[in-house]
Amino acid sequence: MNIKPHRLICSTILATSILVGSAASAGGRSDDDRPHRHGEKTNVQVGVRPFYLVDGLDEGRLKSRLQQCEAGPFYRSQFSISHRGAPLEFPEHSRESYEAANRMGAGIIECDVSFTKDGELVCRHSECDLHTTTNIVNTPLNASCTVPWAPGGPAPKCCTSDISLSEYKSLKAKMDASNPAATTPAGYLGGTANWRTDLYTGRPAGNVVTLKEHIALIKQWGVSQTPELKEGDAARIQAVFGGQAQYAQKLIDTYKDAGVDPRKVYAQSFNINDVLYWIKQEPAFGKQAVYLDPIEPSLKIERMSKERLRELKKAGVQIIAPPMWALLALNDANEIVPSSYAMDIKAAGFRIITWSFERVNLTQGAAGRGSYYQFDPEGKAIKKDSDMLKALDVLARKVGVEGVFSDWPGTVTYYANCMGF
Repeated sequence: MNIKPHRLICSTILATSILVGSAASAGGRSDDDRPHRHGEKTNVQVGVRPFYLVDGLDEGRLKSRLQQCEAGPFYRSQFSISHRGAPLEFPEHSRESYEAANRMGAGIIECDVSFTKDGELVCRHSECDLHTTTNIVNTPLNASCTVPWAPGGPAPKCCTSDISLSEYKSLKAKMDASNPAATTPAGYLGGTANWRTDLYTGRPAGNVVTLKEHIALIKQWGVSQTPELKEGDAARIQAVFGGQAQYAQKLIDTYKDAGVDPRKVYAQSFNINDVLYWIKQEPAFGKQAVYLDPIEPSLKIERMSKERLRELKKAGVQIIAPPMWALLALNDANEIVPSSYAMDIKAAGFRIITWSFERVNLTQGAAGRGSYYQFDPEGKAIKKDSDMLKALDVLARKVGVEGVFSDWPGTVTYYANCMGF
């Protein structure tokens, strides 16, 4: 690629301003982050996807600004939060997925925390998703599942709490998918969406990870981490830990035992009682615990009222994480703008992060996609995949979010570096 001299100079100046801005606005980052931001330990590579998305933007201010950064260099940013690793193309919560996120400059990397029947904490998005995210149904451990897979049988249900730690470690992670019509266990493990890929599931890859192993990796890389305590079967939690509070404490104890600086841990949960427990019982961790907003109108879970927001702020909650769609809206000109809910959250004094970028297929725009882009159900603003950058820009500059979870952190890293976050 030919880089014009003026663009190279601009990129160098911009990179310098990014480093200065990052140091000034680090907000709780410790000194041991700095070598990674300066590339001394990790050579951040965002890959070709951000360039593809920028190139597809309509001409205008945003495209022009983002094109100025095409020469790099790129640096780690805490604005870029890894969602389950890099599951757009790597099996979620696998070692390989985390390594990809680290290489793409994610400043915070997530481990969704579930548990085995012998009480060990492991990285898995759900207590009972092993039948779609690992090879369990094609192993002898299928017989241990709450509902084993069988040809023509009921939908399988395989839980981390069905098996021991050693059994869990024998599994291989795969892309989250299944083929319910399959007549063989190997066939059932197929079904990967055509806009994702199975290219990175070969070799002896797909290594599943425990929370302790995740912590060791993150400490090695020097980045921050955000464990999400996942909802689990209440009876099993009671049997294994003695109750929900003990389960929440086990997560924090794992970090304390590993000697992790609480300032580098953003414990999160959809269960407000977990967050309030950490605030009261483990204030060093609780002061930046994240309440994941469960808003979902289809499930009749409406937005929090202004009064409820004030109650949570008074109770010590500092960070709220609603889904992206809840923070955005369209104006009369079909431009993306902050939602009234976003403004209410800001007015209540909360810090905001959001989820999850690069999570859905936008190759044909947002029309009919629902989920993370339900603020634009007819695709009037998000008409093509590149337009997702317009949503990201509004979240960052107008809503003022401090970080964005992404299934492909390189895209958010590119944006964050270019904009000085």
